[in-house]
Parts: sequence; C-alpha cells; structure tokens
Amino acid sequence: MIIPVKDDADVLRRCLRALSVQTRAADEIIVVDNASTDASAQVAADAGAIVVRCDAPGIPAASACGYDRATGQIILRLDADCIPGGRWIQAMQEAFHGDPHAAAFTGGARFVDGPRILRAPLAKAYLGAYAIIGFAALGHVPMFGSNMAFRRTAWRSVRSLVHQNPVLHDDFDLAFHLGEDHRIRYISHADMGISMRPFRDPRGFLRRVRRGFTTVLMHWPHDFPPTRWQRLARQRRTKQPTSAGRFE
Repeated sequence: MIIPVKDDADVLRRCLRALSVQTRAADEIIVVDNASTDASAQVAADAGAIVVRCDAPGIPAASACGYDRATGQIILRLDADCIPGGRWIQAMQEAFHGDPHAAAFTGGARFVDGPRILRAPLAKAYLGAYAIIGFAALGHVPMFGSNMAFRRTAWRSVRSLVHQNPVLHDDFDLAFHLGEDHRIRYISHADMGISMRPFRDPRGFLRRVRRGFTTVLMHWPHDFPPTRWQRLARQRRTKQPTSAGRFE
C-alpha cells in the first residue's frame, strides 16, 4: 500500500489509524515522504509504516517512488487525508480474486468533513464530473488516486511510460497508460472517506482543474479521444485479457 505525503502529519495519523483496524491487515504500508518539513515521516514511522524519502517534487514522482518500492503483487493507493472504511483492503483483495482478468480497480469516495448538507451532493457532482470527463478522454474507466489498486506486473509494464511531472494528475496519467493494454474496473463497495479540502481554496481547486486538462493535452495527438477510442475498440475485438489483466 502506498501513501504519498507532504506536510500532512495530522491527517496522515488519522489515515494510518484507520488502516490499523482493517478487517484484513495490509502486508506493507509505504509512506512516501515528499520532502515534508513537518512530522509526517515520524508519524509514519511511529505507526510502523515503511518510510521512503522522495525529494523530486510532486505527487507523480512520490507515487512512482512508492510503487517501485512495493513488494506485494497488488499495490493499493490512497492519499494521506483519506479515511478508508474498515473493509477497504479486504474489498480490494476480493475484487482481484474475483476477476483475474482485471489489472486495476478504482472506486469512489464520500466527504468526511465540511458542511454535512453539502457532503453527499458535492461528492456526487465532483466525482461524477471526473468520471464523465475521464471516460470521454480515455474511452474507459478513469482511476481515482484516493481509492485505487493495481497489479504490480501492470505497473512494471507501464513504468517507463508514466510522466513524473508535478503539474499532472498522476492517477489520470496512469490511467492513460494502463488502459492502453490493461483492463481497469470500477469497484462500488470499497468505502473511502476523503477531505473536502479541494473546495476550501478556490485557487487550489482551479489548479487541480488545470492539471486535469494538462494531463489530457499532454497525451495528444496520440490519445486524441476519437483516435484512442477507435484504437482501443480494435484491440478489445482482437485480443483477450490474460490472468494479469493485460490484453494480448
């Protein structure tokens, strides 16, 4: 399991506490400290996590560093400000066992803070828009970095292709490359709580939106939607998924 973090000691402590009471314990928890100046690394070490330092700026580099360090066959990923439901790890594990042709699973989320009356509708609008835009750009299910998991073999097959650019969304970029030759599935019962922090800072929210569009445009013209859709459709018709979720 990978958790990238930068100066988020308090929420990281909460996340690690939730992971400690899962119905199925993690084989390993790797916290990638992205040059934090607070106690994030110490919080992770105190909780028994493996702490890996990554000085390259940005979540894409930190996430890739963690994926490279992982030793398990299935790599789970969430963010430091997440609060996974008690069966999250178990649900992900069962999903892969139940579908050997899937290379990755990704789920939704619910807000755990902010005005209660806004939590459900805002989460639906936020994640719904991401899913619609992501599917239009990719031609398949997009990946959501706060709630996703994939096979280590799948990561290794695209490791040299992903961009470690801090102005990109690493999960969206990963979906472009994994979705080219692998099956990505949506999991509906992997409960995940996330923070409403993106909506508290208008400039920060706009920065997230710009990163999304930058991620899409970086893959053009090769992955211009009509071109990508047609290419993927041909591949799906002529190839069959293997037990590792790859189309061959």
